[in-house]
Amino acid sequence: MSSAEGVTERQHPTGELERGIAAKVQQIRPSVQPSPMQGYEHVRGFGIYALPFDSGHVLALRVFPENDFAPYTTVWHRTPDGRWSIYVDGPRHDTACPRYYGTATDHVQSATITLDWIGPMELQVRMDDPELHLTVRMDAPLTATILNAIGARFPAKIWRVPGVASLFARVADTVFDIGDVTLIGTAPNGQRAILMPRQMYPIESAVATLDGDDLGEPTTSETNPTMGNVAFPARPMLAIGEAYFEILDRSEYDRTRAELNETSVSY
Repeated sequence: MSSAEGVTERQHPTGELERGIAAKVQQIRPSVQPSPMQGYEHVRGFGIYALPFDSGHVLALRVFPENDFAPYTTVWHRTPDGRWSIYVDGPRHDTACPRYYGTATDHVQSATITLDWIGPMELQVRMDDPELHLTVRMDAPLTATILNAIGARFPAKIWRVPGVASLFARVADTVFDIGDVTLIGTAPNGQRAILMPRQMYPIESAVATLDGDDLGEPTTSETNPTMGNVAFPARPMLAIGEAYFEILDRSEYDRTRAELNETSVSY
């Protein structure tokens, strides 16, 4: 992943000094450590929460420098007929997104994924196989700034209360028109999942080609994209935050952490 060096602050149209998303995500340093929530694994980082196109394709991006196992990046792709693939840039598939969502996918493979912040609010994503070229630009309207300030300071122990999470989801839908997203539910692989998108930014423009095919214009879906029982935003969004997934097999968890530690994986 590229650094945000050289990315400068800019004056947001609202009059607020906007450092941009690039500077914020660079503060999340690669770190392998146990989850702060007992009985759960965790991931912390950012990503394209969901990016629907008018062609019926959907893309997503997950960048998790901090988690229990090893830093990784994944690209998700859903075809117009509903088939999901996850592409993993990391040491192992079973310590990245397929660990939680794999049973709902039709295809999982390794890939090299490169990220370049070309501005405070503009990100380029490239992948080698399949060949993906994606450029997205985010917006930060005043309503988003206010909601994000609240979300960034919300204690995790309160967020995981179902009623509170549901309230936050309703407020986010009112502000962003993202539909009915899942913040607490069950991941396709069976773990109880607690998703905490603490800061969200609408994607105002996107250009994407996959193996040379233009995916079309970004759009708000009539229904929320889903993977298993987990619903993602209907509107193109980027999010910064964290997620927690129930540990179903403690011996497997400990063994996997030990294996990665023995190989001294670095990112």
